[in-house]
Amino acid sequence: MSSNASKLQTKEQHDKQKQAEGEKAPKKQRRRLFPIWLRLLVVPIILIIFLLLGLLFGYGVLGDGNALDVLKRDTWTHIYDLVNQKS
Repeated sequence: MSSNASKLQTKEQHDKQKQAEGEKAPKKQRRRLFPIWLRLLVVPIILIIFLLLGLLFGYGVLGDGNALDVLKRDTWTHIYDLVNQKS
């Protein structure tokens, strides 16, 4: 009867028994839906997009300027000169 009982053991019970005996259960392979290499590409791109959107919003809406002026080099040169002018 014990042989019949051992045949009827589920996989979970078998894995628990192996763990109790000191054996390691086989690791499951995990398949990522969003691979790491793709994350390394997408995350910086998303950060740059949100930085640009923040600059456009801050300069255009909060600063009452033309939002697209924030992308011009002259604007940044003017801001740099204002910050670094000597009193």
